[in-house]
Amino acid sequence: MARAQVMLMAVALVLMLAAVPRAAVAIDCGHVDSLVRPCLSYVQGGPGPSRQCCGGVQTLHNQAQSKSDRQAACYCLKDIAGRIHNLNKDNARSLAPKCGVDLPYHISLDINCN
Repeated sequence: MARAQVMLMAVALVLMLAAVPRAAVAIDCGHVDSLVRPCLSYVQGGPGPSRQCCGGVQTLHNQAQSKSDRQAACYCLKDIAGRIHNLNKDNARSLAPKCGVDLPYHISLDINCN
């Protein structure tokens, strides 16, 4: 399960950093993991992303309202992503656009969470 969390968190990392105002939701690693878990096969190089994956990505993006929420998610995702060894970086990078989420930056495992 740690592999799944790592890959999914890497993908969600950038999504959580979006600065678009949204409804306030406390962001924690368990919540992030549950939303992006359906993306695991895609970020491992599989086909997709699935409808459930994109739904989670969009929800996560919409819930990252405050700077502290975005930072918390970022740190969580980086921690988990650091433990994965078979992340398909091209699929991770393409996840947000394929799910209809427009981000002003590129998905990166070394993004600065500040």
